[in-house]
Amino acid sequence: MNFNFKEIFTAFMVLFAVIDIVGNIPIVIDLRKKAGHIQSGKASVIAAFIMIFFLFLGQSLLKLIGIDVNSFAVAGSFILFFIALEMILGITLYKDDGSSQNLTATVFPLAFPLIAGPGSLTTLLSLRAEFELENIIVAVFLNVIVIYIVLKTSYKIERIIGPSGIQIIRKIFGVVLLAIAVKLFAHNIKALFI
Repeated sequence: MNFNFKEIFTAFMVLFAVIDIVGNIPIVIDLRKKAGHIQSGKASVIAAFIMIFFLFLGQSLLKLIGIDVNSFAVAGSFILFFIALEMILGITLYKDDGSSQNLTATVFPLAFPLIAGPGSLTTLLSLRAEFELENIIVAVFLNVIVIYIVLKTSYKIERIIGPSGIQIIRKIFGVVLLAIAVKLFAHNIKALFI
């Protein structure tokens, strides 16, 4: 085991920014109003399972279709870039087709795709190109703990921070995510041509 605090912290921050659970508090509250009840523990566990499953299986799937991790990381950096733009500019590039009406809100859309969605899954494989696997796993579990706490206390957090506080946090993490996307792109594009 090669645990590295710096890698764990960086991976944690990247995932935290991509998942953006604090920025999604208004969505969580809206889901609670529509569904009546959201099981915070179940949503967190399902999201963790999806992320860990993809972390291990994602690379094999890529090999199966003939794509290396560096190429996927470059593609992932573009997704991170667009997620960051959404956060900074307050625009929506991804549109939900609204086909989730019959599924329970705990699993869909909360656990997937809100928490463990295309952004976080792409990020996991992008991180795998740069960091040790055990550090990413620790970062995933730390994020799941934070997600659980935020889901459990979403009403209180929204009352304390307020809508403008949530917007400020989104924009700050958007800028951080944008810088990470640029770094990820630069690192992996070099690896493709060496």
